[in-house]
Amino acid sequence: MRKLMIALASATALLASSAVAQEKIKIGAAPYGLNAEFMQIWAAAMQEHPAVKSGEVELTVFDGRYDALVQQDQFKTMVTQKYNAIIFAPIDVDAGAAAVQSAADAGIPVIGSNTRVNSDLLTSYVGSDDTISGYMEAKTVLDKLGCKGNVVILEGPVGQSAQISRLEGNKKALAECPDVKVLEDQTANWSRAEAQTLMENWLTAHPKQINGVIGQNDEMALGAIEAIKAAGIDEKSFAIAGIDGITDALRAVKAGEMTSILQDARAQAQGALDLAIFHAKNGNYKPQSDIWATYKDMPWNDGKDKNYNVPWTPVTADNVDKLLATRK
Repeated sequence: MRKLMIALASATALLASSAVAQEKIKIGAAPYGLNAEFMQIWAAAMQEHPAVKSGEVELTVFDGRYDALVQQDQFKTMVTQKYNAIIFAPIDVDAGAAAVQSAADAGIPVIGSNTRVNSDLLTSYVGSDDTISGYMEAKTVLDKLGCKGNVVILEGPVGQSAQISRLEGNKKALAECPDVKVLEDQTANWSRAEAQTLMENWLTAHPKQINGVIGQNDEMALGAIEAIKAAGIDEKSFAIAGIDGITDALRAVKAGEMTSILQDARAQAQGALDLAIFHAKNGNYKPQSDIWATYKDMPWNDGKDKNYNVPWTPVTADNVDKLLATRK
């Protein structure tokens, strides 16, 4: 009898353990790439979400390697393995729609984060309005130039929503300064190295003619600064702006070399994960991230909203030290 009781107890424990395992939510995060610091901060914030740290959520972060086909293959994997929800930051606004369609066909909710996709099948989206940031960064450059002179534009990957919207914002600001001439406008694919090479070429092609640099992200703005320094030119004689608020950019802002606008990767990532869990559990979930309390103008609203807009924060002399203190 004693052996029977022990066996029953063991079986009960195994069944309970199996039930707990089955209750664990399986979520995949599919960012466009993890080479640069911004998306590394985004991915790290996912791992730091309370539901992941407690074990309630089993999170897998994929590396899209800046390739729409790679992202589509990752979606196929997640669909085959029956993930409960997917968080998506696509490299291409149009090509990403096929991936969303495949998940929707399998009944898997897809939450957009950081970059947009042209699909009505997206369950929800957490990100920031890139048109606003494009306008803000260009305006800081143009204001420093007094709406006169020549500028160059370093764009993100062509076809990504951030590149499209930030360029729209750039052009809106430039339209307000008709005396400013755009000497060069080309993609550097969010890459510091590519931007440095482009800027080196532009400095040679337009000697002493470039007055400002509009970098659609910080990595590219920093690449331009490196090219300027390598050419033996004072970088502070240029008006240079970027977007994201990555660590090196914060340091450059503090040094007076450029301006930047913080894009809150943590809020975008953890907000998207809260929504992914919410939809995976059919609404039986309350958000666990503190980002909803941080951004009072972006209420949770019972997870019912289609779009959640994380505001931009200009990096200034007043807040740069505080922002740097948040980086390890």
